[in-house]
Amino acid sequence: MSELRDLVISAHGGIERWNKVNAIEGDMSITGALWARKGWPDVLKDIQVTADAKNQWISYQPFISGSLRSSCLPDHSVIETHDGEPIKDRKNPRNSFDGHTLETPWDDLNLAYFSGYAMWNYLTTPFIFALPGFKTEEIEPWPEDGVRRRRLKVVFPDHIATHCAEQIFHINDQGLICRMDYSAIVAGGAPTAHYLYDHRDFSGIKIATKRRALRRKPDGSAVLDPVFVAIDIADIRFS
Repeated sequence: MSELRDLVISAHGGIERWNKVNAIEGDMSITGALWARKGWPDVLKDIQVTADAKNQWISYQPFISGSLRSSCLPDHSVIETHDGEPIKDRKNPRNSFDGHTLETPWDDLNLAYFSGYAMWNYLTTPFIFALPGFKTEEIEPWPEDGVRRRRLKVVFPDHIATHCAEQIFHINDQGLICRMDYSAIVAGGAPTAHYLYDHRDFSGIKIATKRRALRRKPDGSAVLDPVFVAIDIADIRFS
């Protein structure tokens, strides 16, 4: 636990406000070179995401086609109709990525799992850092574009599906997360610098409405092209 963790949670709306949230809905468009590389270009443009704020469940609609949606837990990915009739599913979906490289194409259930756990993490961070099992520690600041920003190292518990166990979060002078450093193991493990922009207040919770995930060099700097994942959020609703 760290003072910086508490500052970041407060800056994003505070744990008291977050604890009143049960569900999240978002209208967004997700594009970028990763999806084309994995065989799914533009499949996540103009979609609606619904997530459970308390448990790691998330759904994309439409998914693959206009008549289908995804429904994903860490240990079970499902593609189903809008009425909830399962079309196909996979238990222990993370195991299906064993042996994958950056170039390995994904099937539709691989896509459901990766896009599902990743977005659930993005929508619930930093509030999940206060949950049991998370370990946080402030580490040395990082200079970028003439600014030295504080950094928070977070170790995720095993039961949370995420990119990798240890991730680094860069914090701006408003206490907002402006960059994440990680390696997405199931996507090939390339070091990633993931930037967050244009934070907006949605019912008292601040969410970055623009995200760009780039390749990270050994020196910590980012390769600006290509953009592997681009997320643009039009609206967020909490209930």
